[in-house]
Amino acid sequence: MGFDGAGLSYGQDAPGPATLGDRGKRVPLRDGKCPGLQVAGPQTVEKRNMTDTRFHGALRWPLPAASPAGGISRYFVDTEFTDFRRCQLISLAIVGASGDEFYGERTDFDPAWCSDFVRAVVLPQLGQFEGRAMPFAALRQALCAWLVSVPGDTGPVLCYDDETDLNLLRFLLGGPLPRGWRIENIAGRCDRERRAAFYARHGGKHHALHDARANAYAFAG
Repeated sequence: MGFDGAGLSYGQDAPGPATLGDRGKRVPLRDGKCPGLQVAGPQTVEKRNMTDTRFHGALRWPLPAASPAGGISRYFVDTEFTDFRRCQLISLAIVGASGDEFYGERTDFDPAWCSDFVRAVVLPQLGQFEGRAMPFAALRQALCAWLVSVPGDTGPVLCYDDETDLNLLRFLLGGPLPRGWRIENIAGRCDRERRAAFYARHGGKHHALHDARANAYAFAG
């Protein structure tokens, strides 16, 4: 969703030792790591499970031209959530310009918090990808594992076009991004015509994974 996050009140049901504090600032974990994440072996398993080649962007949507900036790997984040004021995460996607991607849906959000728009447009699009729906705690662990599996020396940059997406990502993580990651606000830097052409061809608007793919395709640098 590309919306202004001002005035959002994030659901206080998320487990973990770190949350968004005043003005959306995150409280980092003491050791700087995602909670419950084992750095060895399981990351590879999580990445394989959450980045199934059947759903790779390279097979589903046209990849953008290579970025002229060497040493930068851009990843585009998008989320869906219940409402502006009573805001709970519903789904989150991160799509790399290379086609590598993460997608997950939360099963324990409160449907009563959903706006009429979300009930009519967002919820009917859930459940398209088998194995991507899980409770908040499992989604947190899966996302953490996927993020640390991205090599930090490739210069990964998390691109967002709305503060709401970034804040919901931070709230889900419960801590900072892994070492080597940077963030970049790309608001106004996606070509509207290219994005519209993407939706005209592939549909899926207001589905987090399709919206993230659309931004990756339309990013103008």
